[in-house]
Amino acid sequence: MNLHGRSFIGGILVEESVATFRAISPLDNRPLDPEFHECALGAVAEALMRAEEAFPVYARITPNARAAFLERIAEEIARTGDALIDRAHRETGLSAERLVGERGRTVNQLRLFAGVVRDGSWCDARIDRAMPERQPLPRLDIRRMLAPLGPVIVFGASNFPLAFSVAGGDTASALAAGCPVIVKAHRGHPGTSEIVAAAIVRAVEASGLPGGVFSMLHGSGEQIGVALVRHPLARAAGFTGSRAGGRALFDAAASRPEPIPVFAEMSSLNPVFILPGAMRERGEQIALGLKGSVTMGAGQFCTKPGLVFGVGGPDLQAMTEALEKGIRETAPATMLHAGICNAYRSGIDSMAKVPGVVALAMSDAEALPDRTHGEAVLFTTDIDDFLLRPKLHEEVFGPCTLLVTAGSLSDLVRVAQRMEGQLTATIHATESDLADAADLIGILRRKAGRLVLNGYPTGVEVCPAMHHGGPYPATTDERFTSVGTAAIQRWARPVCFQNFPAALLPEELRDENPCGLVRMIDGKFTLASV
Repeated sequence: MNLHGRSFIGGILVEESVATFRAISPLDNRPLDPEFHECALGAVAEALMRAEEAFPVYARITPNARAAFLERIAEEIARTGDALIDRAHRETGLSAERLVGERGRTVNQLRLFAGVVRDGSWCDARIDRAMPERQPLPRLDIRRMLAPLGPVIVFGASNFPLAFSVAGGDTASALAAGCPVIVKAHRGHPGTSEIVAAAIVRAVEASGLPGGVFSMLHGSGEQIGVALVRHPLARAAGFTGSRAGGRALFDAAASRPEPIPVFAEMSSLNPVFILPGAMRERGEQIALGLKGSVTMGAGQFCTKPGLVFGVGGPDLQAMTEALEKGIRETAPATMLHAGICNAYRSGIDSMAKVPGVVALAMSDAEALPDRTHGEAVLFTTDIDDFLLRPKLHEEVFGPCTLLVTAGSLSDLVRVAQRMEGQLTATIHATESDLADAADLIGILRRKAGRLVLNGYPTGVEVCPAMHHGGPYPATTDERFTSVGTAAIQRWARPVCFQNFPAALLPEELRDENPCGLVRMIDGKFTLASV
């Protein structure tokens, strides 16, 4: 597959360029062809103007037409075959097997959102009929639903070059809501981004939609990315990455004359609490699962458990020895790109220097210094030092974790109270443990977006009940998810129609219920017409 290295604005290639760059393969640190061209700032205004022009048309197409468009994107991505997988492998170092699975997830979530659009219930249609005889004042006819916001900016993530990138969950959910999308491609996998963007452009053309429904721009986050968020036609943004990057975009959006939401997923330590009964009954089994969860994908998952808590004693010691063994046997792994690898090495070096922290185990095999290799590392400290050292509360993105020894269950409650917001929190417990853990569970309900019992947080199921978000700094808005069908709600706003004639109402709110939706009518959910 020949790559041109250009950006797309509404299906048209951008010719103007202010700089060029190449992807660097983490497999051998060699540059890959072709050169990619960074956009000038004028491309930002052009892409958003095209998106704004497309919005009224795209927002009004039928649910069936929008669902068919999402399905066509899925088909076009599936047709990319080995070319997409090979390019993504060379740009990210991820295995072909992992990438085939990730493409499947990408395709399936597009199809899942097509089903959400056809069903239509996501729009939360509500009707309160007029009550002209009500005393002391009559009630007018009032109807409400969710409507798309407008052009959405999506930032491709480094660790999921397919499922959280150009056609990932943010793009799929925004398109499902009826919003045009402008993607800021990730510099770590620009060729992968181009292949997927071309698939979306083909789907736009085949569906007869305005070209401005989708654009993708190459450029630096500090220039193109911030300019996209600050542009007055942008209505919302989705981001997955570092706390510094997410906060910069959030602050830029908040400083606009008309602020807009930035739904940023940023950092999480995903603490694991192993209660005494579980430690005693299956500590070594838990250690094996933890090792896999910490080192899966070189630890480059936002749900990697970076903290493990247990009550000191012989059972914790036995579990620790099993975990040490697993860490030592884990070979250094190729990380996504040099920037992430260097940040990881810096992070583990800094942690090793924190007073009270001991490096218990590291991969027996040495990482190659001229490769983007990250070795697995297990650190340990006690709960007092953990609470005293703010540095230990920072995420280190990669295959390492910190084991913290507590003196009692009340210590675990105390540390949970002091934690920042998290994407996940995990508890390993027996039935007897759970009987004494009400306080801990109650605190974790407020600290994390997803609670896991007797399992491991790494990996996120794409389904209607999933919540992938959490209190700050895990995300900028804990009320919303970036995974699962509820992700569509980020890109819509409520609109209320009072005393409108039927001909001017959206179909979703008309008496005869032409869309066949479950709606709330006079406070009760029903499929009936009015």
